[in-house]
Amino acid sequence: MTLYRLLLSLAAPAVAIRLLRKRGEAGERLGGHAPSPPHPGPVIWLHAASNGEAASARGLVQAILERGLAARVVVTCNTATGRDLVRGWGMARVSARLAPLDYRLALRRFLRGWQPAALILIESELWPNRLAAMGRRGRPVLVLGARMSARSAARWGRLPGLIRPALATVSYLSAQDDGSAARFHALGLPADRIGPVVNLKSGSAMQDGPDQTDLDRLAPLFPRGDTVLAASTHAGEEAAILSAFATARQTRPGLRLILAPRHPRRAPEIAQTIARAGLTHATRSRGDSPDADTPVYLADTMGEMGLWYRLAGITFVGGSLVDRGGHTPFEPAAHGSAILHGPHVANFAEAYAVLDAAGGARTVADDNALATALATLDAKGQATMAAAARTAIDRLHTGDTGLDPLLDALARLIRPHPTQQKDTTDA
Repeated sequence: MTLYRLLLSLAAPAVAIRLLRKRGEAGERLGGHAPSPPHPGPVIWLHAASNGEAASARGLVQAILERGLAARVVVTCNTATGRDLVRGWGMARVSARLAPLDYRLALRRFLRGWQPAALILIESELWPNRLAAMGRRGRPVLVLGARMSARSAARWGRLPGLIRPALATVSYLSAQDDGSAARFHALGLPADRIGPVVNLKSGSAMQDGPDQTDLDRLAPLFPRGDTVLAASTHAGEEAAILSAFATARQTRPGLRLILAPRHPRRAPEIAQTIARAGLTHATRSRGDSPDADTPVYLADTMGEMGLWYRLAGITFVGGSLVDRGGHTPFEPAAHGSAILHGPHVANFAEAYAVLDAAGGARTVADDNALATALATLDAKGQATMAAAARTAIDRLHTGDTGLDPLLDALARLIRPHPTQQKDTTDA
C-alpha cells in the first residue's frame, strides 16, 4: 500500500496537468460538488466505470430506489460519457458525477460531502485508497457482477499487500461467474461474503430499445441478413475486420458493415483505415446519410448500440482479436444476432465457452477466418446460431437469483447508518 501511494505521488504532476487541460472536470475529479444540504436518508454510492457498466446497473439503481430505504444514489463513472448517460435517465434521487481520483485528499472531500452509507462497485473497480477509506469509516463495500480473469488473478496474487487489505473491506460480493468467485476466494475473500452469481449485463441487455424513427429509416439500407456489426472494436482490430469484410464482399457484394468503435474519439484514424482498405463510408456523428453505394457506416456515437444490434444479423464482438479480454456476448444474443469473436475472451470466458459449445457463437482466429465466416453465414445460418445462443444463455443462467440477495445484504449492512452523520474520519 505504501508503494502504491508512492507511485500515485510520483504521478501527481502528470495528473495535475491533465486536470488543468480539463478544467470542467477538475472539481468532480477532486471530490467536490456535493449536495447542500445533505440528503436526510442514506446515500448509496454506486461506481460504474463507463457506459457499459452504468447501463447494466440501471435496473439495480431503480431497485434500490424502490426498496423502501428512502435512499439517494450517487453514481460515479470514470468517463464523462458514462456520467452523462446516467444523467440522461432523469431519475429522481439519482446524481451522477465523475469518480474522485484515488488520492486521499480527493476521497476525503467526496466522502465528507456525500456521506455514503455504502459503496457498490460494478464488476472490477477495486481502487485501493477508495476501499481503504470506506473501510476506515466502517461503511460496507458490495461488489456486483465482479469479474476476475485467470490473468488478473495471477497479477493480483503477486501483490498480496494490496489485494488482501482491499478484499478485507468487501462485505458482500456477487461474481459474474463461478470461476471469478473461486478466484476472489483464492485471493483472500472469505467464502461467507460471496453471494450467488449474478451477471448484470445479461439481465440488462434489452433494457433500452433503439429509437424507432432511426430504426425505420436505416432498416431498408441495412438488410439484417446482409448486415455485419463490428461492436466495441479496439485499435489493432479495425484493419483486420475491414480486410475480412472487403474479401467477403467479393462473394457477397451486398454485405454492409456497421463499425462501432469502443472509443468514438478514434473515429478520424478509423476513417483513414477504412480509406486504406479501399472502402467508402458514412460517419454517424457528422449526420452523414448512408446509401446503397456506401458499404461502411462508421457508428462513432455513444448510447446507440441497441440500434446497431437490431440492424445486424451478424455481430463481431470487439476486444477479442487483440488481447483486451473481449466484450459482452449477452447484448448481441439478446437481439438475435449471430456472434463471432476472436480468441481473447477472458472477461467472459465461461459465457463464450458455453456459447461456442452450443453453436451459438463462433471463434475466428484472424481476418482470413472472419472473411470466411462473413462470406458463408447466410440468414438461415444466422437464425440457427441466434436460437442456439438463446438456449445456451437460458441454461447458463438457470437458478439465477437476481438482485434480491444483494438488496437484502445492502439493507442489512446499512442498518447501523439509517441517516447521514457528520464524517470526521481522516481518509
